[in-house]
Order: sequence, then C-alpha cells, then structure tokens
Amino acid sequence: MGKFYENSIVPNELKRKFDVYDRIKELKIDLGTYEDNVNDITSGGLPIATVLFHQSGLVYLSGEGGGEKQMNDDPERVKHGQEAAEKIADNMLRRLHWAIKCGNEGGDLNDVIYTVKALGMVVSTDVDFDSGPAVMNGFSLRWQSIFGGLGEYFNGNEDPGGYSGVHTRSAIGGFTGRFSIEPEIIVAIPPELSEKIIKNRGWLFPVDPRFKSKLSDS
Repeated sequence: MGKFYENSIVPNELKRKFDVYDRIKELKIDLGTYEDNVNDITSGGLPIATVLFHQSGLVYLSGEGGGEKQMNDDPERVKHGQEAAEKIADNMLRRLHWAIKCGNEGGDLNDVIYTVKALGMVVSTDVDFDSGPAVMNGFSLRWQSIFGGLGEYFNGNEDPGGYSGVHTRSAIGGFTGRFSIEPEIIVAIPPELSEKIIKNRGWLFPVDPRFKSKLSDS
C-alpha cells in the first residue's frame, strides 16, 4: 500500500485493503512506459496541463475525448459510448500513474485517497437524448473497479475493497463533435504527497521544463 495513504486521515475501517495495481493487472490495463508518458509541458503542442496538483491534495485531470459516433438512445450506440468512456478511464489512470510517480517522491496510485468529482460531456444532437448518464457509467464504473465501488469487484452486496472510487458526478448530453464523450475527473491524494511533488518539480504535468532533470523512471 502507499505509504502516504497509510498515514492519511482515512479511518482504518475505510482504508482499502488491496493493491490497486493488482486490479489494474487483472483488468489488463496497460500503464505504458516512462518514455512514452513523461515529458515537459513544451513538448506536447498543447497549451494545457493534463494533470495539475494542488497543495491541498486535490488533483485535477483534464478531459479527454473518445469514441467515433455521436450518441443517441439506441442500445448499441450507448454501448459504443460506454466502451469509449471505459478506454478513456484507462488512459486517465495511466496519466495519473505517471504524473504521481515520475518525480520519485515515493507516491503512486495506491496513494489516491478517494475520488472527488467526475464530469462527462456526451456528444448528442438529439434533443430527446436520455442516455447521457448511462454512457458516462462506462467511465465511472471503470474508475470504481480500480479504487473500489460498484464496478467489476462489486459482488451484489459490496466491494470488499471499499468505495474510494465512488465520486460525485455530472453527465450532460447535447454537445456537438466528431466523438462520443469527454470525461474529466478530480481525485484526492494526501496533502503531504502533493506538497512534496510541488516542492520537488512544481504542480504541472507534463512538467515545467525547468524541472525535467529531476524526473526519472527509477
């Protein structure tokens, strides 16, 4: 388990009793390599951070679009959106993993205390569209499968690992675009870890290029 997580204010009876990386492995989520996922903010061509750390422990992840079809209430179209949303969740897990680990402050995904808020913007030009929440469930349930909740490990009564993947959420339809859904999410890590990250390499990921020399995959 994460050392920062173990020292957090979470009551012992609410703490996860599993390694989130075991679930990531079981669900065949590819976290990729350091070389492919870690760089500085000047190299990606976008004037935004994909992850931002706040000293309070809140971690903000930028939205990511996915899917190839606009959504409507047809079950097959909803399934396409759910699968796209699940894939985006996997990509965000990979992004968050490297954002936390790349400065060697000692943290990893096991130090995520809980999930705060998710927002899903669902592309649909149909004014009678009712399936925005159902499409966004593909994202939410994947996140809960990793950190605890109503996902893959929920047995009908509980997730033995707890509920730290459960989050507040908005799922809104009516956007235009050549994709299906764009979710974003906010999580919480221990302030001690967030402060160490900021003091060592700043609050941005990809990082401020002035701190790139402090990064490594060791």
